[in-house]
Amino acid sequence: MVSICWPQLPSLALCKNSAMSTRMSEENKQSQKRTDWAEDRTIMANERTFSSWMGTGLGAIGVAIGLKAVFGAFEPTWAAKLVATIFLGVAIAIFWSARNQACQTFARLSERDVEATSSRNYTRLATIMTFAAVATGVILWSL
Repeated sequence: MVSICWPQLPSLALCKNSAMSTRMSEENKQSQKRTDWAEDRTIMANERTFSSWMGTGLGAIGVAIGLKAVFGAFEPTWAAKLVATIFLGVAIAIFWSARNQACQTFARLSERDVEATSSRNYTRLATIMTFAAVATGVILWSL
C-alpha cells in the first residue's frame, strides 16, 4: 500500500492513499456499468410494454367482433355495429397512445449493449394495426 503525504502540513496529517483512490475509481466504473445496464433493461421493458398495449388493442378489436357476433340478430342492427365501432376506435387510440409513449421513452434513453427497436418500427406497427382495425370496421358494417 502506497501513501502520499504532504510534508508541508504534518500537523493535519493529510495523506492520500493511492490504493483507496484506485478502488474509488473502480467503484465508479462499476457504478456506471450498472447504470448502463439499467438503461438497457428499461429499453427492453419499454418494448414489452408496447407489445402489451398492442395486445390490449387487439383485445378491443376482439370485443368489437364478439359484439357483432352476439348481437347480430339485434334490432336495430346499427346499434350493435355502433358499439362495435366504439371499441374499434378505442383500439386505434390504444395503438397510437402506445406508440407515442414508446417513442417518448426511447428518446430519453441511450442504448448500450442492446439493439433497441427504432421509433419508425413503432410507427409502422401502429399504422398496420390501425389499418386492420379500420378494415374490421368496414367488414362489420358491411355485414
